[in-house]
Amino acid sequence: MSNGALILASNSPRRRELLALGGWIYLTQPAEIDETPLPGETAETYVLRLAQAKARAAAETGARDVVLAADTTVAAEGGILGKPRNAAQAREMLLHLRGRTHQVLTALAVLHTPSGRLLTDLCATAVPMRQYSDAEIEAYIASGDPLDKAGAYAIQHAGFHPVEALNGCYANVVGLPLCHLARTLRKLGLPPQTDLPQACQAALGYRCSVFTPILAEKETYG
Repeated sequence: MSNGALILASNSPRRRELLALGGWIYLTQPAEIDETPLPGETAETYVLRLAQAKARAAAETGARDVVLAADTTVAAEGGILGKPRNAAQAREMLLHLRGRTHQVLTALAVLHTPSGRLLTDLCATAVPMRQYSDAEIEAYIASGDPLDKAGAYAIQHAGFHPVEALNGCYANVVGLPLCHLARTLRKLGLPPQTDLPQACQAALGYRCSVFTPILAEKETYG
């Protein structure tokens, strides 16, 4: 259905690195939108709304063919944790998540601009955090890394390594669930050009147990 470039509506280096693992040809067209949650909005509704808004915003700036947008958030005890505004808020989030399991949700919105067709998908991963110490929190905050991350952490951070164990989509927690993306893009004639599960696991150093059912569309979450 599509022969043109894929447009990534994001400046995230993590998303660019993950997208490259599929061998897709893409350009970047960041989209700036208001990311304030609406009153009473669930985390699932929130990320889907933002992903769709980003895709449409990128298309309105002149992007052609297929626009890919994603939004990731952390959901803990019914609340939505976005990016911390400062070190104090990062500390509060990390203390709140310590020793508990929360959900990381990423919504994908893929807009085929010539036809107006919009496809969405949603990935949710349960993330158990370890009992990291107060000193580890302070050292991590001092690194500056938490300030542009939903929930104030990066699962892949080698120095902090906040997650105890994981049984789900690791790429989702980084910011782009690749198998969900692959099954969405293939509906538009844009399958990955690599062995995506193998490339993803090799790049992330993670043995994934969920890619087969996701690619077979037997389950929504990962």
